[in-house]
Parts: sequence; C-alpha cells; structure tokens
Amino acid sequence: MSKSVLTIDGLQYSNWSRAIFEQMRDGGVDAVHATLVYHENCRETLLRFGEWQRRFEEHADLIMPVFEASDIEMARETNRVGIFFGAQNCSPIEDDIDLVAIMRRLGLLIMQLTYNNQSLLACGCYEAEDSGITRFGRQAIREMNRVGMLIDMSHSAERSTLDAIELSERPVIISHANPASFHPAKRNKSDTVLRAIAENGGILGFSVYPFHLRNGPDCTLDEFCGMVADTAELMGIDHIGMGTDLCQAQPESVLTWMRNGRWTKAMDYGEGSQSNAGWPSPLAWFSDNRHFPNIVEGLRQKGFNHEEIEKIMGRNWLRQLTEGTRPAVNAAF
Repeated sequence: MSKSVLTIDGLQYSNWSRAIFEQMRDGGVDAVHATLVYHENCRETLLRFGEWQRRFEEHADLIMPVFEASDIEMARETNRVGIFFGAQNCSPIEDDIDLVAIMRRLGLLIMQLTYNNQSLLACGCYEAEDSGITRFGRQAIREMNRVGMLIDMSHSAERSTLDAIELSERPVIISHANPASFHPAKRNKSDTVLRAIAENGGILGFSVYPFHLRNGPDCTLDEFCGMVADTAELMGIDHIGMGTDLCQAQPESVLTWMRNGRWTKAMDYGEGSQSNAGWPSPLAWFSDNRHFPNIVEGLRQKGFNHEEIEKIMGRNWLRQLTEGTRPAVNAAF
C-alpha cells in the first residue's frame, strides 16, 4: 500500500509476534488500537503493560507506543507501526475512580464501559434488560472526559450507549462493530445508535470479524464495501473508519477467555454456538494486515475518491484521537 494512504486500525487483538508486526508494516498500517485487556483487574493490566514494554524494546525497529495522537505521525515518519492501547471492559479500574487517570497516564487511550455483560458502569449487549448508565458510570464518563480517555461502547447495549452519548461532553466511539441493518448480530448497532454517534462527533470502526458480517466468512469484499457506502450515507464520511477486530493466530483458549472470563462456570459461546464454538474461518480477502490494500481497492471500486478513502482508512481515526485524548484544560492527572 502506498504510504500516501494513512491507515489506522481501530481494533486488533492478535497473538503478537515479530511476524505480525512485519505484516503490519508490509500492509501499510501506520497505527493499531491494540486490546490490552478483556477481564483483567488492575494488577493484571499492569502486567499486560509490562509485556508490551518488552515488545517495544525487542521490536523497536517495527513498533512504538502511542501516548498521544502526534506519536502516530512519528511512527509514520520512521516507518514503524504506532500501538495505542484500549481496554475492552472497565475491569482495569475496578471500583476506584482514581484509576481512570492512572490508566490514562500509563497509555490507556480507550476504555469500553462494558464487555457484553452488565458492569459497574453500564449494561452489555447480551443482557436481557438494559438499565442504562449506572451512578458509577456517570462519574467514570466525567473522569474519562477530563483526562482524555475515549469512551467506547462497542459491546454495550442500546440504552446504555445512548445514555453515554448524552452524558459525555466528548465524542463517544464504537471502535469495532457494523450496522445491524447489514447483519443483525447482537453486537452490531442500530441506525438510531449510529446516527447518535455521528451527531455526537464520534466514529464507527467497521469490523471484518465474520460473526459481524452478512454471510459470515463468505461475505465478499463487494458486500463489505457496499455496507461502508451505505453507512457513509447514514452517518457521513467523517464518522466512519476501520476497526477490523482482527484476532490473528490466537488459540481457542483466548476465545474462551474473551467469552467466559471468570464470571461463569458454564460455557458461554458468545456469538458462536455449541456446534460452531471456535474461531470463524477468515475472509478470503482479509486474513491479516497485509490485506488492507484489498479494502482500499474495494472502496475505489465503490466510487470513493482518494480523500474519502483516506478518511475511512485513517484520517478520521487520527482526528478522533487528536481531539478525544487531549486532557481537558488544566486537568491535573
């Protein structure tokens, strides 16, 4: 991919290795939102930061940490991939509001308020009843706004998501999901939510995870790019990007951890089922980071011009990170 197209992926959780970092660079990827934790508590989150510190030391020629959006430009200029961190749950802050600022200082730029289940902050998309944002959640949203941590509602239920948008003084994001109108997965989002995200100034990152796509692993590039075009009409070109949800080379034990954590003894299959419990087969046109040029070409085939493709592939994410992760004026943290 030509370096003229800035490319930022709004979500990955791969089994990180030098080979994958090389694939990122080969695919023209400039920065990736890497999931740091799913269900880990504060101490376990610190261990994950430590693991990444070692990766940055060992692969300094390929990757670098992103603490603020300008670091992505530095990564691009030095032909490296910028890695910025997010949590797919609020478990790193446990029940302590002070941990929001501490996690942000360590480099956690994004935090989901829930991961499928009810949390201390909000309700997840797998619960039967959505009670909305909790009392603690209101305080956490205010603190995340203050320190410059993006609020991510990718795994949250509808009322909770709309509540968060209303309560937040900064744009709220959905880093990795698709429109429910394209495929009615529990994790995909209604047009009501997508319009609210756009009106709030946020962004939707499109997922290539087969469970989120029409026809699953058989979804074609043309179908995917058609979904992007339809969503651009709904939300506006400035509010869409990529959030592939790529989980490359992960063992099935990681999938079990995502779905079950420590909260259940019974097996939870998430978006799968007992008869389809493992990782879905990858898409023919996107199975690793080297395939981002396929999406660029698919968007061109759908009639998007260069400026529009740049926004979808990375510029919108760069703006979101620039504006959303800057601490509030006089925010001491």
